[in-house]
Amino acid sequence: MKKLFVILEFFYIFSQLSAFDLTDAASTIEDIFSSSIDSNEGNTVFRSMNIPSGGRTEALGTAFTALADDSSFFDYNPAASAVLEKTEVSVFHNAWIADSALETVSFTRRNGTLGYGAQLKCFYVPFSEYNLYGDRVARNYYSETSLTINTAYNFLAGYTFKGLAVGLNAKFAWRSVPDYTDNRTDSVISGSGLEQSALGLMADLGMLLRFNALKFYSDRTENLKVALTLNNFGVALTGFGSSVTQDDSTPSRISASLSYKPFSRVTICTELRKPFLFTDLSSGTLSFASGIETQITPIFAFQLGFLLQGANPRFSLGSEFELKGIKMDVAYTLDLTSSANPVNHISVSAKMTLGDRGRKATMEKVDASYLAGLRLYAEGYYNEAILKWNEAIAIAAASPLCIQFEPAIQARATAINFNSQKAELDNMYAIDFDDE
Repeated sequence: MKKLFVILEFFYIFSQLSAFDLTDAASTIEDIFSSSIDSNEGNTVFRSMNIPSGGRTEALGTAFTALADDSSFFDYNPAASAVLEKTEVSVFHNAWIADSALETVSFTRRNGTLGYGAQLKCFYVPFSEYNLYGDRVARNYYSETSLTINTAYNFLAGYTFKGLAVGLNAKFAWRSVPDYTDNRTDSVISGSGLEQSALGLMADLGMLLRFNALKFYSDRTENLKVALTLNNFGVALTGFGSSVTQDDSTPSRISASLSYKPFSRVTICTELRKPFLFTDLSSGTLSFASGIETQITPIFAFQLGFLLQGANPRFSLGSEFELKGIKMDVAYTLDLTSSANPVNHISVSAKMTLGDRGRKATMEKVDASYLAGLRLYAEGYYNEAILKWNEAIAIAAASPLCIQFEPAIQARATAINFNSQKAELDNMYAIDFDDE
């Protein structure tokens, strides 16, 4: 009951925040950041690819490219599937502007150092057509639907150095535009929804580097991540009612991101993004995103985020709580980037973890063999210790871990070196004894 009370309290707070009227503040902020406006902003199709799925990522200001530690990674860094600890199935809902919404479902899984997954997204806006007399003659939806197929691999994965993960997303998107009744004829579709609909073929490339630096706590997880990605580069085709032609450019961008965890319960994320087109035109100025997450308890976390994109910033806050293996996220966003007036909206997500495929249990076996080797070495049984360390190395290198276990490798090398020096000393002693 206590957990339920906390959840309901946060939903109440977020619902009250959505009632704020900050129109005057938005105008003032827009004047301050007017230099960030690009006259070519928005010269792309499939703009829904830039809308966050919602939940935790949006609460962190969308500064998620380096953090990328759950199934939200599809929109940010395709390399993340190769390093996630657990299999995840997730659903997201983001209530966007003007009655539009974004629905997302995703799945990701990891086998050793190979990760893969898929995501389905649908952005839709209600569409109604009225005649000259004000009668509604058609009701439908404008929508943009995308399917993302992901694969990634973590190179040089080890115990100390976590490896370099590289990933690829292949994206297939479809823009559906409703037909206008007065543009239809029996034989020709001219200016109709099919003519304006579009097919998008896009890809993402990403890399993720993980290691430890300036770490003020002890555990096995890395505390520093660096990421670089190229998102949404590709082509869009239109004119399916007559002749197919290439449409405007897709919303391509390059992102550089950093995630730093100085303390065990605090994570800081920051990110720079630059939209670009494969033409002479630019498509937006450099944007900046940042977020901070505090783990209040093992099952409850709180996030704050900020995004400066164009002349108006976006502020967000959210929380994540875990109930019986399901992580629930709720985020409130004050969005000044979408229109002349501030827009408040709430997004939610649910992520269900389906286990780690035995990685934790296997790591415990590695630890047991390694510690047994240390005990044998301390007791003077060097050859037996080497055998135990060989066992630890072999278990770690096999599935499902597929890592180099450096502590056992280093300990084995020390023991082998000691045995070699001991053999040399014994040989020298034997020679001296023979001479006497």
